[in-house]
Amino acid sequence: MANVPPTPDRDAQDNKIFGILAYFGILFLVPLLAAKESPFARFHANQGLILFILYVIVIIVGAILGIIPVIGGIIGLVLYLGLFVLAILGIINAAKGEKKELPLIGKFQIIK
Repeated sequence: MANVPPTPDRDAQDNKIFGILAYFGILFLVPLLAAKESPFARFHANQGLILFILYVIVIIVGAILGIIPVIGGIIGLVLYLGLFVLAILGIINAAKGEKKELPLIGKFQIIK
């Protein structure tokens, strides 16, 4: 029997946990290593990678803005909360088995 690629629905069902893990920081690497042939896992790994890069940028910007009393802290908090909301949306999409782009950052593609 030939090696038939899984249907998109089956791929999402089989790799849902990898899609969810992609949104937990550096764990975006897990789907890349464990489910490298899955378009569903790669999609969510890409979204997770973009989110991870933004987290690193926000940490650096937050440290710089932290020297500005009150306003720096507020701006940093808003940025962190925004990324947290995006991560929650990504987790929900992966748990539902959907390949839905995240708002604002979803159109960027690093992992092909």
